[in-house]
Amino acid sequence: MKRRTFISLMSVMAAAGVLSLSGCSSSHNTAASTAGTAASSAASAGGDLLSTIQNRGTLIVALEGAWQPWSFHDADDTLVGYDVEVSRAIAEKLGVEPEYVESDWDSLFAGMDAGRYDMVCNGVEVTEERSKTYDFTTPYGYIHTALAVKKDNDSITSFEDLDGKTTANSLASTYMELAESYGATVQGIDTLEETIQLLTAGRIDATLNADVSFYDYLNVHPDADFKLVAFTEEASHVAIPLRKGDETATLLEAINSAIEELRADGTLSELGEKYFGQDISSEN
Repeated sequence: MKRRTFISLMSVMAAAGVLSLSGCSSSHNTAASTAGTAASSAASAGGDLLSTIQNRGTLIVALEGAWQPWSFHDADDTLVGYDVEVSRAIAEKLGVEPEYVESDWDSLFAGMDAGRYDMVCNGVEVTEERSKTYDFTTPYGYIHTALAVKKDNDSITSFEDLDGKTTANSLASTYMELAESYGATVQGIDTLEETIQLLTAGRIDATLNADVSFYDYLNVHPDADFKLVAFTEEASHVAIPLRKGDETATLLEAINSAIEELRADGTLSELGEKYFGQDISSEN
């Protein structure tokens, strides 16, 4: 959930017009409504979404805001994180300001489907099923899924051992799907922090998440009562999903160009080191 450069909340609000605050429902609803109106108007008008974004001057980005180190609120309640800075850098390449809307994981895609957001930047892993519905950009991150259990748990040492066990993960996440594929019963939960609390309290048997998210948590909480016992062999590709269609074709191309520029100039590498302690912009 990240070594941090603080982004001024006031500057984001001044430039973007609105920023939802985690845990403040009235602010969140206002942000979602404002951003939703702007993006929905663009969707209704049809045409080229990139031109609409550039004419509007803002890129409406949806993320959770509660998944450290991808996007979260620091001690000053400023929205920070890898996805925040990556999307900010992409917006700069497009010549616009980012406008952030925070929502639960299972609402992010529904909001984009409805045209309330221009894109979701939230550590989204590319899967065959998701690719049927969305067009994905080139990856801006590569991660492995890790399996965590309490330190004194010796009965779960592999994903296969999840059969008949209980885990907790965000609904409809790849972590939930992977756990269920191995026979686990999954409890829906919103944040990694809550999940680890359930795990260390013994209320679930295990949980799955990005290895880098666990590393970051252990870096901040070195005495946390859990251990990592297994990892997926192949790296998952983290990319930005967009609605399919002619409307998003030029936006997809522009974001791909921006990501490659950010990879080439070392920005992605620097942000990876800053928030994960390692470069995640390369598969190797």
